[in-house]
Amino acid sequence: MQVFKVISALMDYPQEGVIQHKDELKNIIVSDQILTDESKQAMCGFLEAQCKLDILDWQSDYDALFERGRNLSLLLFEHVHGESRDRGQAMVDLMEQYKTAGLALDKNELPDYIPLFLEFLSTQDRENAQAWLMDVSHILAVLATRLEERDSGYASLFNALLEMSQATVDMTEIREAVAKEEADYTNEAIDKVWEDEAITFGGNATEGGANPSATSCPSDLINNKPTQKQSRVDEMTVNIMPPSQTAAPSTEARG
Repeated sequence: MQVFKVISALMDYPQEGVIQHKDELKNIIVSDQILTDESKQAMCGFLEAQCKLDILDWQSDYDALFERGRNLSLLLFEHVHGESRDRGQAMVDLMEQYKTAGLALDKNELPDYIPLFLEFLSTQDRENAQAWLMDVSHILAVLATRLEERDSGYASLFNALLEMSQATVDMTEIREAVAKEEADYTNEAIDKVWEDEAITFGGNATEGGANPSATSCPSDLINNKPTQKQSRVDEMTVNIMPPSQTAAPSTEARG
């Protein structure tokens, strides 16, 4: 399903490739047999608007939106497990699913990075892709609502995914909950998180003894940018492993 690759490219860190392939991406959106006309128009409008921006301005807007705070993190399991050990196991399970699908990941790539997850969905048939989307439908709905709260066109991408999931989600309840959230992307909010992290020093300061477990600046709250290899917009294809290297089908439940 090519539309997943398009949404992945639009959701990934902005690259010139999107602008260069704008017409191709638009044709894929318009030709999709699942999305409603309303969703297609919203996505095409977003694509047109973003491609009119200077790439540096687009990247700057992206930084301000997705790389400050955790509320709009593009890492699926951060919204479910936070920093708990369960997140690590969930990523291992998801990685096995990727291997079964023949999707090769670099060792530094995080499998729950949503644009990468969408590449995986592009390898699945319609029924299986829908089931995966249904599994994460609540996350998609929350992210869409938070983006709408900030008047961002990126909301159209998450709304399209939610539509394709065909999941029943109580949007009224989600909107009410999101409306009560405090902004986590302001300088004040980030500074407060930093201040709340205890910073201690062991030993006598005059002896230069510092506690090696001392907490440093929570840079993950400020920078969630994907690695260079995670950004695949210029490829526009899924990197398939040779059949001999494809892992045996996993019996694990979906991550």
